[in-house]
Amino acid sequence: MQIVDTHQHLWDLDLFRYSWLDLLPALNRSFLMADYLKATQGLNVVKSVHLEADVDEPCMLDETRHLLALADQADNPLEGIVACGRPENSDFKSYLDKIAGHPKLKGIRRVLHTQLDELGQGQTFIENVAALSNYGLSFDISVLARQLPIAINLVSCCPAVSFILDHCGVPQVKERILDPWRARIAEIAKFPNVVCKLSGLVAYADPQKWTAEDLRPYVDHVIASFGWDRVLFGSDWPVCTLSASYKQWVEALQSITESAGKMNQKKLFHDNAVRVYRLS
Repeated sequence: MQIVDTHQHLWDLDLFRYSWLDLLPALNRSFLMADYLKATQGLNVVKSVHLEADVDEPCMLDETRHLLALADQADNPLEGIVACGRPENSDFKSYLDKIAGHPKLKGIRRVLHTQLDELGQGQTFIENVAALSNYGLSFDISVLARQLPIAINLVSCCPAVSFILDHCGVPQVKERILDPWRARIAEIAKFPNVVCKLSGLVAYADPQKWTAEDLRPYVDHVIASFGWDRVLFGSDWPVCTLSASYKQWVEALQSITESAGKMNQKKLFHDNAVRVYRLS
């Protein structure tokens, strides 16, 4: 089966600074395209979308330009870039003007799960996210399960924007907590301009002893809520390596969804991603 990975990361510590890595020694090294190609070897990953990795703010513009140049090369599967941005800033649109227009630029993300809840609720933030529709860009939502009401409010205020909910809304997999996450996923799924990534789950599972069955309740509920046309596969590599190899995560998700048939799996692993991220 051909795979489109809608959530890969790269970071080159020789070029840019990622302060959050100081707290994660296992990830505090460069992860380059050569490493990604090695991790995906034999898995038929035909396209990928790079998600910004919360680079330090002074590096945002240079990192985005660096990644767009990488995506223009023919020796890798990169077909889309979701760039770092700060919608809470008054100069957000001038930043967009500096990067907009590149065909590989697909969207913007601002990580919210590490920030105070107020950030994603500010009027400037909401207005700037709403403006993404004027640029033909989507917005990836990165929130904790308890922050899903913030995401729901944001989506409700921006009906013209295409939203992608990352990592299933970050449920507490290790703790086996399903509620109130389930109700909030069902609520945000009611908005037709939202799709959901089946990504990140292994990173939130028990790193020593997770199984595919530990992930199944979360996968099944997301699919039941969003339907097979609004779910996307994402590896969350290299963050997933805290608990699993790339191949282990792919095989777990294939196992969980096997009973749904090849046609639905093709939507999840390939077709929906091409449509949602407007890939060539």
